Amino acid sequence: MARLSGKTALVTGAGTGIGRAVAERFAAEGARVVIADRDEAAATSVAAALGFDVARAAVMDISNETQVEAAFSELNDAGWSPNVVVANAGVQLFGHDAKIADLDLSVWQRTIDINLTGTFLTVKYAVKSMLQHGGGSIIFTGSPTALNGEGADFTAYSSSKAGMHGLARAVAAAYARDGIRVNTVVPGYTETSLVSTIINDPESRAAIIGRIPMGRAGSPRDVEGIMVYLASDDAAFATGGTFTIDGGMTTL
Repeated sequence: MARLSGKTALVTGAGTGIGRAVAERFAAEGARVVIADRDEAAATSVAAALGFDVARAAVMDISNETQVEAAFSELNDAGWSPNVVVANAGVQLFGHDAKIADLDLSVWQRTIDINLTGTFLTVKYAVKSMLQHGGGSIIFTGSPTALNGEGADFTAYSSSKAGMHGLARAVAAAYARDGIRVNTVVPGYTETSLVSTIINDPESRAAIIGRIPMGRAGSPRDVEGIMVYLASDDAAFATGGTFTIDGGMTTL
């Protein structure tokens, strides 16, 4: 059954990793999908693989308001205004992010600009569009570092994700009566290019996996199902929620 038939979804950071997996699953579930990414080649490649009848690329640096506004305007003009938006794009600056006493302001600022301000801009224009088109579903990709001590060595990343969680709750409360639902998915340790530093360090990787009751790392495919649910009409009464997909890691 195509659970997203008739819906148009925009996924940021959909050129790779979790974003790409979610976009591909949305298309398989019947949605038209906008592959939004600052990497034009990656976005176009994913859209082409899905087929331009059901997917299109949108070049968008989420930290640039002019680009974000233009992308939503172009989608509206083309009849592709999204009623599902996944705010997924982000950075984690391994080797630069650090404990606060050792953290450079430039690393803090870049992380906040992309992860928090970029999400703010994405959701700002998503809400503006949805208010004109009867509502919709917005899904944030959060992080355990926003909720517990996982991010002790990642001050900027943890802070940016905590801000995203707060933003999601505020937007959910503000627009619930307008038919706009807002929820946050919190993947645990998920192996994508974002965490290649850990993947390539056997000791660090083993230490993390050793704390996951299911005994394995997560993959982008593990996140797809909850995203489909939250995008679908099955989740019509779900807003302001936090959905953790971490193999039981936070139960310890």
